Amino acid sequence: MYWYVSEGTAAVLGLLPVRPDVAPTTAYFMTGEHCARDCAFCAQARSSRGRAHRLSRVVWPPFPAGEVLPRLGDAYRAGRVRRACFQVVHQGDYLQRVRQAIAEVRREVDIPLCVSIGLRAVEQVQELLDAGVDVVGLPLDAATPQLYRDVKGGSWERHLRLLQEAAARFPGRVGTHLIIGLGESEEEAIRLIGEIEARGIGVALFAFTPLPGTRLEHHRPPDLRTYRRVQAAHYLFKRGLVNPDGMKFKDGRLVDWGISREELAFHLADGEAFRTTGCPDCNRPYYNERPGKTPYNYPRPLKPREAAEAVGLVVGD
Repeated sequence: MYWYVSEGTAAVLGLLPVRPDVAPTTAYFMTGEHCARDCAFCAQARSSRGRAHRLSRVVWPPFPAGEVLPRLGDAYRAGRVRRACFQVVHQGDYLQRVRQAIAEVRREVDIPLCVSIGLRAVEQVQELLDAGVDVVGLPLDAATPQLYRDVKGGSWERHLRLLQEAAARFPGRVGTHLIIGLGESEEEAIRLIGEIEARGIGVALFAFTPLPGTRLEHHRPPDLRTYRRVQAAHYLFKRGLVNPDGMKFKDGRLVDWGISREELAFHLADGEAFRTTGCPDCNRPYYNERPGKTPYNYPRPLKPREAAEAVGLVVGD
């Protein structure tokens, strides 16, 4: 059995002679390829003409699971990685494939484990949790029903109901992904984040990344100011520092946080709002970013200058 291993993870595990600028703190794996679904942003979509073995900007070379597993155990015990995460491509019997991968990991090492997967029933979520997964991610990706239909196909409402039901049954063990820049307004993204965070559903924020060969290859990535405002709102919601009902929007853009700019700057000053969000210990280096460019999601603590620049984008207009 082969697993696809993100290039940064392969470097940390000693599978590739690469020294990443920022090492991943989670080991990222992908099971399957050439998805049966056709998400317009994804390199693994069935209509994608992009390079094989890619997900977002990351290259995922294949390695035999038997070669990966002992290295994963060694890296976890040495503290080089603190979690493992499987991205599950919908191809063939993908549930059986990921169950087998989970069992193999559990035989080797007792590492915290999360899975990002599309499911149809809460019983399937329970099956993965019972198999040894700590957190199940059910990617919503799009912030509105129409965008979901246009970009992913299917029912946004059904997916949201599954998220809500699973989170109610398994508190603290269900999350989702939200891609900013697909065409939603700041208001649509921020109100959705407030709603699902209030239900105990963890939100991992991603910046849309145009990939060659996908249906959205010519779509622009999000404006950095917009992304910073969404990040800040997400951070403040999680800490109970602002309330979506106290915010004001104009033409879909956030114009009033419900607190003063001084308070806003104070709460954001350390830069933590602008780091990668998702499961604990997830930093996804360069998943949405290009080396040398200002990151959408910082994979490490921000330097004082970086934090000041990010805060300035939030409070400066």
